[in-house]
Amino acid sequence: MTLEPILTAPLAIQLHLAAALLAVAITPVMLLRRKGDARHRLFGQVWVFAMAVTALSSFWISTIRLWGAWSPIHILSLVTLVTLVLAVQRARAGDICGHKAALLGSVSGLLGAGLFTLLPGRLLSDVLLVGHETLGFGVVLGLGAVGLFALGRRWKRL
Repeated sequence: MTLEPILTAPLAIQLHLAAALLAVAITPVMLLRRKGDARHRLFGQVWVFAMAVTALSSFWISTIRLWGAWSPIHILSLVTLVTLVLAVQRARAGDICGHKAALLGSVSGLLGAGLFTLLPGRLLSDVLLVGHETLGFGVVLGLGAVGLFALGRRWKRL
C-alpha cells in the first residue's frame, strides 16, 4: 500500500478525505457513548463540521461526470447538508426523535459514500485494497450492512 496517490491528489480530494476520515472516526463515539451532555455536544459539533466540510468539498471533485461536472454523489452531498441542518435544529428544539432520524440519514450517507469510494477502480480502493479490490469491497459492504442493522436495532430500543 502506498499513500502517494492521495498525497499527489488535488487539494479538494485531500481535504475531502481528511474531513471524511474525521467524521468516520467520531461516528462510533457519537453513537455509542452517553447522549446529551457537554461532551456529546462537543463531539457533535466537530462531527457536523467534518461532515459539512466533506459534503462541501465534494463540489470541487468531479472525477465522475454524468451531468456536466456533477454526479449522483453530489445529490448525496446536498442531502447531507440538509440533514445536518435538520439534526442540529431538532436537537436544539428538544426533538430527540427527529434529531436521531436526521443523524441516521447523515450516517447512512457517510456509509454509502464511503462504500462508493471503495468500488474497484476508485482512488481509495486502489490505495487501501491493492490486489483485493473486489473482495475488500464485499467485506466492507457486509460490515457496513451489519453496522447499520445493529444501529437501527439499538436506536429502536432507545
